[in-house]
Amino acid sequence: MPVSTDPNLLVGSSTVDDAAVYKLTDDIALVQTVDYFTPIVDDPYYFGAIAVANGLSDVYAMGARPLTALNIVGFPVGTLPLDTLTTILQGGADKAAEAGVSIVGGHTITDPEPKYGIAVTGIVHPDRVITNAGARPGDILILTKPLGIGIITTGIKRKLVSAEAVDRVIQVMSTLNKAAAEAMVAVGVKAATDVTGFGLLGHLWEILRASHASAKVWAGRVPVLEEAWSLARRGVVPGGTYANLSFLEGAVSWPEGTEEDTKLVLSDAQTSGGLLICVPKDKADELERRLQELHVPTVAKIGEIVGGPDEKITVAL
Repeated sequence: MPVSTDPNLLVGSSTVDDAAVYKLTDDIALVQTVDYFTPIVDDPYYFGAIAVANGLSDVYAMGARPLTALNIVGFPVGTLPLDTLTTILQGGADKAAEAGVSIVGGHTITDPEPKYGIAVTGIVHPDRVITNAGARPGDILILTKPLGIGIITTGIKRKLVSAEAVDRVIQVMSTLNKAAAEAMVAVGVKAATDVTGFGLLGHLWEILRASHASAKVWAGRVPVLEEAWSLARRGVVPGGTYANLSFLEGAVSWPEGTEEDTKLVLSDAQTSGGLLICVPKDKADELERRLQELHVPTVAKIGEIVGGPDEKITVAL
């Protein structure tokens, strides 16, 4: 990506953050992001809802408030009925309405495979942007959704997942990160990201690179969707998860005897995952309390930022 020299660009691509941030005034900065993908579940309504929850998550991760969104659609006209597209868009519209976001238009193309997502615009105070680069030694890592989403959705595609697990993973993916973002903004967090395609360890590593720090993760404290474990042991794992694990070789220190399924789950490529929040130790209890008060269903202290510029992750069982 070309490097911008515009002084008003507060966050660009250099720190691999979740969204771009552009200063408009002393009090307002524009936040922009875009995301779309192929169907992650069979139900078109929930496909739409999950795609919007996922797209909004990048704005929430920056501590910002999303305002408007544009639909981005690829659809196989003549192969699938247009009612299916209507249902996808309705799911997206309902989720946007839940977030208080207006979908103001969009663009559609004919595509052999259905694709849906949104381009989002939000706002944040220029002095209160939360970025990958704000983590400091001593920060506690808090995760707000369980892992295993990519493994279970791969199981859904192969028809290996129970109906109960399908319902659970849909609920997790379609839950907005709005409440979690409100809690971390209120506490005054400086660093966070959302856990999506690069998995928990991949997105944590992006924070470490931008912040010039290292981290320890306590694997036994990481929340995981139960059915993901048995699927991982059977090799029912998305290709992106294997790619994440391979990419992180050398950046992650695993304890002797770590099972392969543990490595895969911690590297699992998520869709619409939770926020990974780096909160100062003296504010961790307050953040945990606020998350619980706002009924965030998963609140897990899973690790800490440690000193040293080597940008390494040490996993402890």
